[in-house]
Order: sequence, then structure tokens, then C-alpha cells
Amino acid sequence: MTVLTNRTARTGTAPATWPPRTAVVTGASSGIGREAALLLAAGGCRSLLVGRNGAALDEVAAATEGHRISVDLSAAGSEVAVASRASELLGDVDLLVCSAGLGAAGPFDVMSPEAIAELVAVNVLSPMALVRAMLPAMLDRGQGRILIVGSIAGALGVRGEVAYSATKAAMVGFADALRAEVAGRGITVTLCLPGVVDTPFFHRRGAPYVRRWPRPIPAALVAERMLAAAGRGSAEVWVPGWLLGAVRIHGAVPSLYRRLAGVFG
Repeated sequence: MTVLTNRTARTGTAPATWPPRTAVVTGASSGIGREAALLLAAGGCRSLLVGRNGAALDEVAAATEGHRISVDLSAAGSEVAVASRASELLGDVDLLVCSAGLGAAGPFDVMSPEAIAELVAVNVLSPMALVRAMLPAMLDRGQGRILIVGSIAGALGVRGEVAYSATKAAMVGFADALRAEVAGRGITVTLCLPGVVDTPFFHRRGAPYVRRWPRPIPAALVAERMLAAAGRGSAEVWVPGWLLGAVRIHGAVPSLYRRLAGVFG
């Protein structure tokens, strides 16, 4: 089942193009970003794939017949390089998918300042800088979609992932404020808040996922649902959907949520 069907956005003065003809996808070398790139290619979208792992990026580019740029988005000026390359190769960009991210786990009191700074650089400053670099062209056209991959950890802080939770909470605020600022100007902003996803994320962060519940969900499922949500112009999408219930319990009865979190982690 394809998620790239023709729909009109719920926000904005004009419907943004969907299915997208062109897209920029960060974090495209693995996980959710990779699956999003594959789905977009299957729908006929031309993409610029962005990632740090050049070899893995080459494989995805070959599978999607897309363009690629191997770059560290936390490096100064990298967002300008990506935006310039996208304009050169794709012309107008219909969709920006910010999927690149970094994880970290362990007690906060022993986490190094360098590790915290890297998390903030990759998870917060990098997507903000790239959106800032690409947004003016979308606003000039009065058309475009921005899809940001956050995490349930940004809505419900996770013990053992204090700094990571803080960076993802920043993305909740960023997406919410940006959405309000561009409302009525033809731009949609969708935030995806996935739970535990079966990707190399946990291996790269240096700590495996050990909880028995909830079980990790496939990255392809997250990619499918977030692209469908972007196509609808939805503000947020929770994957799996029951996560929204946990957030509502947290907001309505925080003491109950804390008890449940103590049981399930």
C-alpha cells in the first residue's frame, strides 16, 4: 500500500504538492530516513539523500536512483551546502525530511559535557539550521512541507536518556512554534513522535534496548505513517498510536503516569 496519494493539506493558503516531486531526506543512510527515501522513490519522487556514512548512503542512492551528499550536518555551514546542492539538483524542493539524529544513554551525572554538546548539535541545532536554510525558498513559492522526526522521549522524558529527551523536547517546541509562524503561508509542518524503533540507533548510542515492553517497531512502519501524515498536512503523528494515550495520562493524571512508568520503565 502506497502512502503517496493525492491529498490536500489541512493548513496553508494553498495545497502543497503531494505526492512530492522532490525531497531532501537527512539521516537517509539507515533507519527511518532510509525507509522514507525508499518509499519516496517508489512514489516517483526525486530526492537528495543526506548522511554521514558515505558507503551506506551510496547503497540507498543506488536503490532509489537518488542523489546523495555525505556531510556532517553539525558542521558549520553544512546546511548551506545541502540547500545549495538541493537547489542545483532538484530545483524547487517540495518536502524536507529531518530524520538525522543521535542517541545517548546512561546516568546524566556522569555524561561528559562533550557528549551533551554533540547531542544538542546533531539533534537540535542541525535540523533547525537546515530548516532555516531551506524555508525561505518554500515561503517564496508559498508551498512546501517540512517533516521532523522527533521521539516519544521528547513528550515523556525517559530515565537513563536525560540529555536525549531534552533534545527531542526541543524539537516538539520547535515544530509547534514553526507551524504557528508559517500558518496560512502554504507551508505544513509535521512532527513524527515514534516510540521504540528497530534500527541501528541503539547500537550506535552504545547501549542496547533491554526492556521487554514495548517491543521495537519496524522503521518502515514509522516511515509509512509519517509520510502519510505529511501528505494529510497533519501537525503530529504518533507511532504507534497508543503513545498518545500515555501522553494524555501524563498530562491529566501525572501521578498515575509516574506509577505506570515505574512499572514499565
